[in-house]
Amino acid sequence: MKKVIIIPDSFKGTLSAQNICDVIRERLSAHFPECETVCIPVADGGEGTVDCFLSGVGGKKVQCSVKGPFFDDMTCEYAVLPDGTAVVETAACAGLPLVFGREDPLRTTTYGVGQMIRHAVEHGCTKVIVGLGGSCTNDCGAGAAAALGVVFRKADGSAFIPTGGTLHEVVSIDKAPSLYAKIIAMCDIQNPLYGKTGAAFVFAPQKGASEDDVRLLDNGLRHMADCIRSSLGVDVRMLPGGGAAGGLG
Repeated sequence: MKKVIIIPDSFKGTLSAQNICDVIRERLSAHFPECETVCIPVADGGEGTVDCFLSGVGGKKVQCSVKGPFFDDMTCEYAVLPDGTAVVETAACAGLPLVFGREDPLRTTTYGVGQMIRHAVEHGCTKVIVGLGGSCTNDCGAGAAAALGVVFRKADGSAFIPTGGTLHEVVSIDKAPSLYAKIIAMCDIQNPLYGKTGAAFVFAPQKGASEDDVRLLDNGLRHMADCIRSSLGVDVRMLPGGGAAGGLG
């Protein structure tokens, strides 16, 4: 062999795409010392997406303090590419590995994802790519939206931050002030927001949801779609990919 191109995704929970590249390259070099190896780590929007972008096109990592899946304080990183585009991983602050052994999509939040987006925009990024893979959430992206200034209100007019288990309590949504940034969702599924092929029925069981939880979560997503349509005039009911990351799509 004269040349081998190594293009792996991560082995979820075991090895990153870059780790796999390193292992394969080392073994190839041991058996075929004259062989040229080219490593191109890839990601699907989940864990490792930031590192793959940086490996492919360069740039830098930026740290920021955000809320984790259970509103706990944590530090995470996003990438800023040479052209000023930010790359944010949902999994960095709302990923399944962060809740191992205590999975609960009724209570987990994407609030930290919105905080990362806000941090990037406030520091000059006008385009943000958001990787939607590997989430532990089912909050319809309400946490992220709240961090960006969207206000969700209950029947008594009080504002709150919905999670998967409280989506049904939303009665109105106040639009956030403009952030002046283009946001691109990086997603490898076509599942809609709700229904038998939606976020709750397909993905929530692997996030710790029981059968009763799944029905509650799905009803919450249906309710949110109605609220989004009535409050914002946007129809997301059958949006392809809307079910990604527990409805963050």
